Amino acid sequence: MENLVNSVPTFFQMLSSPHRTWLARIHWTIAPMHYSDLLPEILAIADAAGVRVMGVYNTDFEVAYKADDSPVTAADLAAHNVILAALQKLTPDIPVLSEEAASAPWHERKHWQKFWLVDPVDGTKEFTRRTGEFTVNIALIEHGEPVLGVVTAPALKEAFWGAKGEGAFKRDSTGTINEIQIAEQPIKARIVASKSHLNDETKAFIENAGDHELVQVGSSLKFCRIAEGVADVYPRLGPTSEWDTAAAHAILSAAGGSVTMLDGTPLRYGKENVLNPHFVAAGNWHL
Repeated sequence: MENLVNSVPTFFQMLSSPHRTWLARIHWTIAPMHYSDLLPEILAIADAAGVRVMGVYNTDFEVAYKADDSPVTAADLAAHNVILAALQKLTPDIPVLSEEAASAPWHERKHWQKFWLVDPVDGTKEFTRRTGEFTVNIALIEHGEPVLGVVTAPALKEAFWGAKGEGAFKRDSTGTINEIQIAEQPIKARIVASKSHLNDETKAFIENAGDHELVQVGSSLKFCRIAEGVADVYPRLGPTSEWDTAAAHAILSAAGGSVTMLDGTPLRYGKENVLNPHFVAAGNWHL
């Protein structure tokens, strides 16, 4: 059985999608679970969603607005439909919470020990501005902790993934895959800030950080840049939701980093209120 566990990621690539789904379900049932057993299939799901997203991105799409005034396009819904159907087929016993679906009531969600947390398109503002810095995000949450995450940036042709205790990886625009990890403690901190949400509190944090370099990046790629060692810290002192951060949080953690609230405790998931408190994502950096 151990040989099967070790060969799953390579063997998956040789199978058609239906057979990959069947093997993942059977393997997870009969063997001790390794998060890496699920990663090839989750990456394939995110890639498939990315194809649908790019199909919209390359058109003259329309932009609508939700009740909270955040933008939404046909790409969000197309990616959501792909991901939801695939996850329900792969792991029918694990519930899915997605930004683009009506949230299950709290009296149901509070009993979820394990669930998928999905943001079909994070960085919709970047999507509508055609910067390319938007992402597809799928995370597995266990007991409030993001233990597996996949983030793809289809316009940039990049992908990131990681799992608890099993490392983090990047697939670059050439298709090359490398393990990634956070950088050594910097002399001059590279602070990641949002291109769309640079508020006064964040500006004050940056000013108090001492000698630094400002790196502006969109969407959940901010976490991923820290995970791959090209940035050091990302203060988020404005509103986000759990689905905005979970997948990239898992990747950063797997790469050796952390995501904590301002009191230093880990950011948690599966709360009654899906809004995140203010947090700091970091590699080897301390204020």
